[in-house]
Amino acid sequence: MKKSISLFVVALAAVVQFAFGQAVPRVSFVNVGPGDDIYQLEGHSALRVTWPQGPDIAVSYGTFDFDAPNFVYRFVKGETDYWCTQIPWDYFVGYYVSEGRWVSEHPIALDSLQAIAVGSMAIENLRPENRTYRYNYVKDNCSLRPLRLLQAAMADSIVMPEPSPEYSPLDTYRKAMRHHHAAYPWYQFGIDLALGSGIDKPIGPWEKAFAPTILETQIDHATVGGKPLTRGAINIYPGEPSAVAPTPWWASPMAVAMLVLILAVVFTVRDFRRGGVNKCFDALLFGVYGILGLVLTFLIFVSTHEATSPNWLYLWLNPLALIVPIFIWKKSCNVVVLSYQIANFASLICLLAALPLSGQSANIAFYPLILADALRAINYIYVYFRIKNKKNKP
Repeated sequence: MKKSISLFVVALAAVVQFAFGQAVPRVSFVNVGPGDDIYQLEGHSALRVTWPQGPDIAVSYGTFDFDAPNFVYRFVKGETDYWCTQIPWDYFVGYYVSEGRWVSEHPIALDSLQAIAVGSMAIENLRPENRTYRYNYVKDNCSLRPLRLLQAAMADSIVMPEPSPEYSPLDTYRKAMRHHHAAYPWYQFGIDLALGSGIDKPIGPWEKAFAPTILETQIDHATVGGKPLTRGAINIYPGEPSAVAPTPWWASPMAVAMLVLILAVVFTVRDFRRGGVNKCFDALLFGVYGILGLVLTFLIFVSTHEATSPNWLYLWLNPLALIVPIFIWKKSCNVVVLSYQIANFASLICLLAALPLSGQSANIAFYPLILADALRAINYIYVYFRIKNKKNKP
């Protein structure tokens, strides 16, 4: 079916050329290096379409307006309606050069009919009624959408090779993200928290091309119908080293998680000795866990992001954790908190047993936080029954 549609597009382009003498555009695939903002860490891709004696533009997929009303809410909900936009080529290059990001151009090996088909489809995508589409960060983004457009125009499948050795081991979306986000550990911490096992499934060369930085090492070796997709690479701008300093170890998620665990150990030892519970620490710890649980509840049950469910971390972070900061202050509610902590401890055991079987890769900083949770659950259970036994002694 897809091939039939592609052939129709090429045939239509031929009719247009014959009837109107349409000029043949020059088409290139353009990759841009990573930037310093978190949404720029995998780079960017676009199509360059140059008409003889006409406009020279970059057609970019995935444009968004962060200042649009309710943008963050709609993004989290999965309503990622982004745009296809055209930008004058000189302005496009100038913008990324000003940011110090490398720019490379890869002229596509098209015949005249295929080039006209690409130009026609790009113009069609840019029409106001067509330019908005539901963006997907890893499956329908700035690099994959123009690749599919080229594939449709050439009426054949693009065979994507494995990337360079640096990127070949990145055989899941999560591994690819962790590679690109190494200097932004809190960003990756949030991704590992919010996205479930769906991004841990094995991916092949085509899926790896979701990241323009990876695609840059693939595109000149890609083929269509056994022939090279491109005519080689043109280095437009070599780029400059990033000026952003990596997050220091003492401010990393692992350092913060270890601090929480150390505090949990200290308070647990103290509580064991005196036979009480540090209510302030538990209220704060489980209050944070409960709030994160509310976020996961929204992502799992409300958001339309396909990668947010299933998420096995829900056995750990869920709104039931808010029982502790709400009820721990009242002695009459001790049984409520006890019941939660027994169920909570059982859930943590299930989580640690299920994670290796689920295929979901957990951030290493999660484990000290889970252990802190388990320690405080054991502490409450122990102290509750210790106090109860003392009262029941004659």
